[in-house]
Amino acid sequence: MEPVTLFSALFVIMVTIHLLLELWLSARQVRSVQQHRPTVPEHFSDNLTLEAHQKAADYTTARQKLGQIELLYGTVLLLAWTLGGGLQWLDQLWRGFGFEPLYLGVGFILSLMLIGTLLELPFSLYRTFILEAQFGFNRTTRATYIGDLGKQFLLLLLIGAPFVGVILWLMGLASPYWWLQVWAVWMGFTLLMIWAWPTFLAPLFNKFSPLENENLANRIEALLQQAGFDCDGIFIMDGSKRSGHGNAYFTGLGKKRRIVFYDTLLETLSEEEVLAVLAHELGHFHNNHIKKRLLLGAATTLFSLAILGWLIEQPWFYQGLGMDTPSHHAALVLFLTASAPFTFWLQPMMAAYSRKHEFEADDFAAEHTAAKDLITALAALYRENASTVTPDWLYSAYHDSHPPAPVRIAHLEQREK
Repeated sequence: MEPVTLFSALFVIMVTIHLLLELWLSARQVRSVQQHRPTVPEHFSDNLTLEAHQKAADYTTARQKLGQIELLYGTVLLLAWTLGGGLQWLDQLWRGFGFEPLYLGVGFILSLMLIGTLLELPFSLYRTFILEAQFGFNRTTRATYIGDLGKQFLLLLLIGAPFVGVILWLMGLASPYWWLQVWAVWMGFTLLMIWAWPTFLAPLFNKFSPLENENLANRIEALLQQAGFDCDGIFIMDGSKRSGHGNAYFTGLGKKRRIVFYDTLLETLSEEEVLAVLAHELGHFHNNHIKKRLLLGAATTLFSLAILGWLIEQPWFYQGLGMDTPSHHAALVLFLTASAPFTFWLQPMMAAYSRKHEFEADDFAAEHTAAKDLITALAALYRENASTVTPDWLYSAYHDSHPPAPVRIAHLEQREK
């Protein structure tokens, strides 16, 4: 069998395996939450009403069924773009304008991203204005939704286009180790975005106000000093502008680090529970989880670019995925497009690594606040976000970056004892 035909067949096989696996896991998740729908689990009987439990089961089921349709749709699009000739058509369209290779590549990639956004728009609209609204979570207005799309498009032009241009320029250099240079720029850009996001980019989408509750602010400051954490401030984000879901996080690098609470979170939790959630987030900082994930991401990116450095010289790589004309922009797009079907088996390992960090952060929180406060906070978040507390164990092991609710609560109850 010719290398081109062999690679095309292998690609189709991997896409099919990935699709069937995801559909099977999704079906298991739906079956699990529906089987447990009639009764609230014992661990949550004091913090979760039957009505809230059943709402979470129905919300999870609705999201899974929509996800199954999206998965089928995305698989059809993937095959259409590659073996169906979509990328080849778009590439030839841009070549017809007679641009220099660098501008041709930037235009090709940006237009592909724009078309992809438009093709996914129906699902985004349905999820926001129908599914989320059906369960009482959506607070996004049409004006806000359109404004977000416009801002994302401007950022794509102002930040994405120059970044893509630099990457393609480096790929076009004669150096055999161009992929090392691309990796250095890629990681530098990643760190720059992490640094710039809280101060310059996030405020384009949300308002961030200083925490006005003086008593809570003083208690938070004491916890920060105890954990040895310096930050740029404690802010409240108007998450209720778009959704009823609540969350908390810290973001940024160096002196630009800041702690952010959704306003919806503060409406849900007591001060003790807020401190417990914050202690969990500080546990990630204390255990260097952010640095570890950045290092893992850097190593993964370096390895991936080294593989791309080899594939870019292989004619069967382009032809096997539906493109006749080798180019740097084609190699980059094909590699990013085709990587998921070949690397999906890594997902459960990455999820397990993330869950390990979550347990460590919970342990830190239990040492610096009361474990029972984190338990009740988590129960409140599960309730308010309609997160199921009865997930399928295999689906959770494959997908979830956080431990399943019963396992996490049991772990904290053990720490409390």
